[in-house]
Amino acid sequence: MEVGIAGYGAYVPRHRIKVEEIAKVWGTDAPSYKRGLRLQEKSVPSPDQDTITMSVEAARHALARSGTDPGRLGAVYVGSESHPYAVKPSGTVVAEAVGATPEVHCADFEFACKAGTEGMFVGLSLVRSGDVESALAIGADTSQGAPGDALEYSASAGAAAFVMARENLVAVCEHTHAYMTDTPDFWRREYQHYPRHAGRFTGEPAYFNHVLSCARGLMEKSGTTPDDFRWAVFHQPNGKFPLRAAKELGFPREKVDQGLLCPMIGNTYSGSSPMGLTAVLDVAAPGDRILMVSYGSGAGSDGFIWRVEERIREVQDLAPKTRDQIEDHPLYLDYGTYAKFRGKILRAAE
Repeated sequence: MEVGIAGYGAYVPRHRIKVEEIAKVWGTDAPSYKRGLRLQEKSVPSPDQDTITMSVEAARHALARSGTDPGRLGAVYVGSESHPYAVKPSGTVVAEAVGATPEVHCADFEFACKAGTEGMFVGLSLVRSGDVESALAIGADTSQGAPGDALEYSASAGAAAFVMARENLVAVCEHTHAYMTDTPDFWRREYQHYPRHAGRFTGEPAYFNHVLSCARGLMEKSGTTPDDFRWAVFHQPNGKFPLRAAKELGFPREKVDQGLLCPMIGNTYSGSSPMGLTAVLDVAAPGDRILMVSYGSGAGSDGFIWRVEERIREVQDLAPKTRDQIEDHPLYLDYGTYAKFRGKILRAAE
């Protein structure tokens, strides 16, 4: 039985802050972030936006493309590392807002930056087993970065949503794979406002070990090689890591360097690789195959192989495209306004 994506959607906040603006405040070298890590700017949520509100927007776009009656959704899953409530699910609010309640299974997922693909993985499995007719899986975050920390230059905000089903598919899931270890490269303890990370340790033993191992295991399982894929999507903590991963896996260097194979969208954490997938689906053609590998600190990767179907042409223009949202009249912030939006400035009474 073929299962896959019946509809997809993304949401990107309009507010932005440029790398130069952050570097100016902290006296750091903006060109090193722009050249070395390929960072230019990041999205910033408004004070009235959070993981839930962005999830609702992305979910509505996915439902519009799928044509699915929300009342027939059997599951709604929201993956995030920035759920707005410590004790209260995000998923119930999203399910209520899109009209999926009350007879629906709901859960919030957490696994650092791969919480979104966790929901996709489980949603696909439930549809494949026949336990549900369709499932909504979302990856969303309003990512945190401590003032002056390297994460502040890349940790942005956004959401990506997918309706998993057996009919009216825009992309079939041909194979899945997972690779996990206990590698503590990034963490945030209870009551801490900002996460901490292990610096350069987050590269070789963390990101690259898991992403490359998962991708190789997935290609071995499916009997595929890099030549079989038109697109590759990896987790994007910065602009450098996914491009290096693609090259080490053997994808054509010239296509990687030109951005023709591995589109760069930005680090929205749980929505990072899922949002990259939405950007690919916006421009993909029937028959294209997509390799997608997420990464979450702690640590692990989920891998998927997607085959794009004919119906993709019918749905691409039914909701706002991801790249269009990124480029559509962004509103740039100074650092003071950005810090106010993100709650980095506290009033004396607080």
